[in-house]
Amino acid sequence: MQDVMDQVLAAWRAGESVGVGTVVRTFRSAPRPPGASMAVLADGRVVGSVSGGCVEGAVYEAAQNGEAGLHRYGVSDDDAFAVGLTCGGILDVFVETVSRSTFPEFGAVASAIAEHRPVAVATVIEHPDAARVGSRLVVDPVAASGTLGSPRANAAVIDDARGLLEAGRTDVLHYGPDGQRRGEGMTVFVNSFAPRARMIVFGAIDFASAVARQGALLGYRVTVCDARPVFTTTERFPTADEVVVEWPHRYLERLQAEGEIDERTVICVLTHDPKFDVPLLEVALRLPRVGYVGAMGSRRTHDDRVARLREVGIGDDELARLSSPIGLDLGARTPEETAVSIAAEIVARRWGGNGRPLGEREGRIHH
Repeated sequence: MQDVMDQVLAAWRAGESVGVGTVVRTFRSAPRPPGASMAVLADGRVVGSVSGGCVEGAVYEAAQNGEAGLHRYGVSDDDAFAVGLTCGGILDVFVETVSRSTFPEFGAVASAIAEHRPVAVATVIEHPDAARVGSRLVVDPVAASGTLGSPRANAAVIDDARGLLEAGRTDVLHYGPDGQRRGEGMTVFVNSFAPRARMIVFGAIDFASAVARQGALLGYRVTVCDARPVFTTTERFPTADEVVVEWPHRYLERLQAEGEIDERTVICVLTHDPKFDVPLLEVALRLPRVGYVGAMGSRRTHDDRVARLREVGIGDDELARLSSPIGLDLGARTPEETAVSIAAEIVARRWGGNGRPLGEREGRIHH
């Protein structure tokens, strides 16, 4: 939904109806993840994508014709071409109409996302009572609005949706027709909109500008931090969401104390100056939750850095969390090429890739 939020919100505010198709389940080599959305606006324009082009035509027709409900596209890798899903796999797409009358909470959902507040939308996508298909709850950590048709169903889904939201996960949940924990009949798609994952780039150097651009491209909320005000300016880092002048280790300690660091957080240390990066990495490598910690420098810099970290008590288990020298071996030379190598390593760590050319591998592409 975030892919199409601005356009759908503008139509919603104008009192128009929009047909929206959202991927809710995938099987095998599906090209887009759950939560990917495509919207058909009142004038027939299309924004977003559910399959990268394979089944957009079918979803367009369903949305245009008001065919609300769950639609399945593709059958197998062998004969998917015949049904339009040329890359193979199976997509389940839920098609619905979004308007002020069908989704009165949409404006509040859009505001929460824009303000980086966590919110989840739980929608009934299958139910024996057709009238309950499309009913929804909007859930945040402390409140909920809407209804799925009964207090029992509401209570069960609110509880589970908050658990998914805490983990930043989008998923399909199964219940009995009235929200029973055991049973079948009601299927609920919980679309979690957690705040954007953070990328924190330490060191206001030319490489940092390129890394910040890559981070923004990957969807991170990017912060550039350095203690030197003359270099740490918004003019030098226009794609960063925040530019902070502060001692790096103190800034990271503050973020940790404020609960701003989680398993999705990416930390890139580009200072390669011991007075900055040793105290910073001492904090970073001891964080209880962090997604990635990488540090730039030559082999010689790396060896010196490791020795200094050992002197301040960093052990082998903590050092094993450090990606240094930062990035994958792409033969990069320029700041822009180096930023691509860093981004590639971050993506590989996130999804379990190994950085090898796909042409050298066999089996499924998607992990």
